[in-house]
Amino acid sequence: MKVFKFGGASVKDAAGVINLANIVKKFSGEHLLVVVSAMGKTTNALEKLARAYFDQGDDMHDIFEEIKQYHYQIMHELFAEGHPVFNEVNNTFVEIDWMLEDEPQDHFDFIYDQIVSIGELVSTRIVDACLNQEDIKSRWIDVRSYIHTDNTYRAGQVNMEKSCADIQQDIPALLEKHVVVTQGFLGGTSENFTTTLGREGSDYTAAIFAACLKAESATIWKDVPGVLNADPKLFSDTVKFDELSYNEAIEMTYYGATVIHPKTIKPLQNAGIPLLVKPFGDANAPGTVIREMEYQKITKPIVIVKPNQILFSISAKDYSFITENHLSDIFGLFAQNHIAINTMQTSALSFSACIDTYDNRFEVLLSGLQKDFKVRYNTGLQLITIRHYQTGDIQSFTSGKTVLLEQFSRNTAQMVVK
Repeated sequence: MKVFKFGGASVKDAAGVINLANIVKKFSGEHLLVVVSAMGKTTNALEKLARAYFDQGDDMHDIFEEIKQYHYQIMHELFAEGHPVFNEVNNTFVEIDWMLEDEPQDHFDFIYDQIVSIGELVSTRIVDACLNQEDIKSRWIDVRSYIHTDNTYRAGQVNMEKSCADIQQDIPALLEKHVVVTQGFLGGTSENFTTTLGREGSDYTAAIFAACLKAESATIWKDVPGVLNADPKLFSDTVKFDELSYNEAIEMTYYGATVIHPKTIKPLQNAGIPLLVKPFGDANAPGTVIREMEYQKITKPIVIVKPNQILFSISAKDYSFITENHLSDIFGLFAQNHIAINTMQTSALSFSACIDTYDNRFEVLLSGLQKDFKVRYNTGLQLITIRHYQTGDIQSFTSGKTVLLEQFSRNTAQMVVK
């Protein structure tokens, strides 16, 4: 069997949904599980709604109405009036309508997950209905019954053993008669609350299903021809890799390459399942295959640019050396706030760390650090990572920028710049 994952760009409009159905038709007769993200930029819009609701902004109902109308427009282009999918989608939206009627009582991360999750719930209803309308026997399932997580909202930690047990118990029988359609990015807690797995987490969802079902392969359908050495939106001279090793792909995603979610590779590598990254605009194109390779020579530097970075400089208030005890306290605060460090550096008197800009968590982390340390920080920075760099690459990518921190290893160079 195969697992397909379609991202938001591939289902951003009615034509995209039809294209998805046409791709699925090419694999008729095969056991297929399809993981679908929210449509277009819906997740961004729902994040805006979650923030407006939490802050009780005057525009929250307008934001939600715009989200609903976007999906209704797609449905009107795909289905005749009165099709059951309209009621299914309306029932999903009603849950948020009820939520917006009351003032927020829970912490922001919990509210975020309950609101943002409807993007995938709605998109998969529409995709499932379209597949059935196109004479593809499809079955919608709620992923929250299969991907079990802890209560870490916005970064749910998956209980792989429990998740695999439930997937293996139910899904193979469904695949015998149906294309199974489910949501990416989402999980469920033991109390039946919704969690999300982190932005772009639909890739990870697909990898979990593939590993648990011992799939032949997992395919991520993207708006790029495959895995490129740099973001084509930022660089004009990108090249596509025909194949990549698991290890190289893990390094790329760790440093921030957005083509694949960072947690995607591990379950596939453990199960020996290849990952294909293919363009949804050309289903016959080869794309990129990520698989086990003993050695891979990379001749073109891989460049990863992470925007919206914050650089901390943390030092002891009494000007003492930064010791292992200080570092233990500092790392503990980052862990408590579920904030990953993208790069770090120590000196005698300070510890520097570069992180993403986290909504709501930055202020809590800063407050915790300032209790025992002097803290300086810069916002609005970029983190540039170059894998397999040559000496001349550093100057070309940092020209005209101020370098605030730099770090070099044999294969990787990192620079925090403004």
